[in-house]
Amino acid sequence: MDIITANSTLLLAIVAVFGLYMAWGIGANDVANAMGTSVGARALTLKQAILVAMIFEFLGAFLAGGEVTSTIRKGIIDPGVFQAIPEQFVFGMTGSLLAAATWLMIASARGWPVSTTHSIVGAIVGFSSVAVSVEAVNWGKVSSIAASWIVSPLLAGSLSFVLFTSVRKLILEHDDAKTRAVTLIPLYMWMVGFMIAMVTLLKGLKHVGLNYSLGTGSAFGDAALMSTAIGFGVAALGALWLRRRVANEGNTSLERIFGVLMIFTACAMAFAHGSNDVANAVGPLAAVVQVIRSGGELAAKSAMPWWVLLVGSAGIVVGLASYGWRVMKTIGQGITELTPSRGFAAELGAAGTVVLASGTGLPISTTHTLVGAVLGVGFARGIGAIDLRMVRSIVVSWVITLPIAAVLAVIFFYLLQAVFS
Repeated sequence: MDIITANSTLLLAIVAVFGLYMAWGIGANDVANAMGTSVGARALTLKQAILVAMIFEFLGAFLAGGEVTSTIRKGIIDPGVFQAIPEQFVFGMTGSLLAAATWLMIASARGWPVSTTHSIVGAIVGFSSVAVSVEAVNWGKVSSIAASWIVSPLLAGSLSFVLFTSVRKLILEHDDAKTRAVTLIPLYMWMVGFMIAMVTLLKGLKHVGLNYSLGTGSAFGDAALMSTAIGFGVAALGALWLRRRVANEGNTSLERIFGVLMIFTACAMAFAHGSNDVANAVGPLAAVVQVIRSGGELAAKSAMPWWVLLVGSAGIVVGLASYGWRVMKTIGQGITELTPSRGFAAELGAAGTVVLASGTGLPISTTHTLVGAVLGVGFARGIGAIDLRMVRSIVVSWVITLPIAAVLAVIFFYLLQAVFS
């Protein structure tokens, strides 16, 4: 307690810097892999993708990032176990931010798309195990998070495989592709409208306090009804636009049409990602700020000062703009060759997985979901269309994320403890 009081200003400055560093890592890795499909499919140039992501990620993070956040992400450990040792909590969470950010920087430099959530969870597990005990960690939660290594890519890959196969068989390879496009693409437009609305309502706006009760008895049911209507609206407007475009440009415009659709999906995913995953940086930061300002009191939820959200939002944008191209290249070009129709299937499959997980409580990772979706599109063209060496490297990076983040967090925890004690 005395340590916190005596060094409050310095500790606040350090944790703010590390929080900014973590947000930078999220931008360089997580955000980049979300936009990689658009760049790889040439629906957007690298500069356009960075600009789009910067706008929607910042809006999602700053406007819908939440007024409160869980003190410890994903319920990995009960913050109450640190009630008698708040200085250990401060050192541990600060070290966790630095550990997770360091691993994200290493992974981004290698072009590996890794989970920022797994990075911060691994770090928290590491410092908690040495600061309290191994028994203090909720290993059931950790196991469910680890299960997303399989659940996320398998589900997203299956959806993307089916979507791209249907687009190819029903439209692109049909003798009368022009007529088929005018008839069937509005169905895919409905899916885009529905998925965008669901992702935005369930993931992007859940922190705003938006009340859209339609009497279904659940937030998911209410969102589904609203999204269904929005999807029909998108399909109706899209059908009118589609007839004019195909009539004027013929079959050559079909890939470009899918390119336009995937841009809309990418914007919604960026907004939803910003509103959710910014918590991986600002959650620990807000928790430490709350403990320091309260003189050592811990709570299950922490208030979110506006400047903390601003730090997270700005860090994400800078990370994407300065270093995100490496992971974008991996997602867009390194796994399999993408076209707008393939990229569209991958993004819609990823969005569908996020929606299914929200409704069923499945443990998923956005990063693993996106990689699995791209793999599914590649498998639809045959195993030869996939760079298996790249896939192997990515899977290895997923497996080592938790233990590496944990080890780094332990090291930084002891360093901070030594410096301030």
